Amino acid sequence: MFHGMNYIYAVYKEGSFSKAAKSLFISQPSLSATVKRIEEKIGYPVFDRSTKPLQLTEPGAQYIRTVEKLMSVESDFTEYINDWGGLQTGNLTLGGSSLFSSWVLPPLMAEFSREYPLVKLKLKEENTTELTALLQNGKIDLMLDNGIIQEENFSSCIYQEEHLLLAVPASFSVNSRLSAFHILPEQIRDKSFLNPEIPPVPLRYFESEPFIILKPENDTRKRGMGIFKENHLTPKILFELDQQMTSYNITCSGMGISFISDTLISRVPYHNNVIFYKLSGHYSHRSIYFYWKKGRYLTRAMEEFLRMAQKKL
Repeated sequence: MFHGMNYIYAVYKEGSFSKAAKSLFISQPSLSATVKRIEEKIGYPVFDRSTKPLQLTEPGAQYIRTVEKLMSVESDFTEYINDWGGLQTGNLTLGGSSLFSSWVLPPLMAEFSREYPLVKLKLKEENTTELTALLQNGKIDLMLDNGIIQEENFSSCIYQEEHLLLAVPASFSVNSRLSAFHILPEQIRDKSFLNPEIPPVPLRYFESEPFIILKPENDTRKRGMGIFKENHLTPKILFELDQQMTSYNITCSGMGISFISDTLISRVPYHNNVIFYKLSGHYSHRSIYFYWKKGRYLTRAMEEFLRMAQKKL
């Protein structure tokens, strides 16, 4: 009854026989006949044909769950066989937010491709919520993220530690009395700003200044609000944005203060119209992790990419 399961799965994914037939490059009558034969073997209909789009019956939902398990097992076996070929073939799909997809993953991918040119690399750029769903569903192999996701569903390894810094427009007059706290871009790039002798700036100096923060679901937003709370400060919020890079660019334009990671600052071109400050406290540092689905086969391509990423640090 699972011979031809791809046809039923296509109808399930497309929501109609006509769309599925087009995606499979077969006629709709031929597809309908194949599905009917499988349903006869099962003994129950897979689809409720009275609804649009098509809905699964209860036996149909169980059939689809079983098909997805079979597809996952087949995929694991294919990847296992590919590994025996010494990475002479195969696929590796990575996922990351805009920051990691733009600045962190590309050089790692380039090095991997030089070493293993026959492995096909793909990159998915989404927010953490979307990436987590893709990882759970097996649509991506590895995800790079600085948030903590459900440990019961995913395995992980630390890529590197990350620190939040305060980025302040150089035009703000508050900077003139805080020169002892200024840190230079080169100190951020070589991590020397982490030296205990370099003091963090007291946030109270900025209580009357406008802040740019990220939206509530973003870990940087949560940490920024935690930093405000630790310092007993109620911020004046100018903008709430989706991306850290956007908030940094607005800070560079002179409009407001933002929390920016050293991951970003160490990779983007320096703007001399921004002053950076070190922050203190629990919320000012976090780990960046590579995540993969718990229990899945860790392919040699995945293992090798993780090894190369760790080696680059």
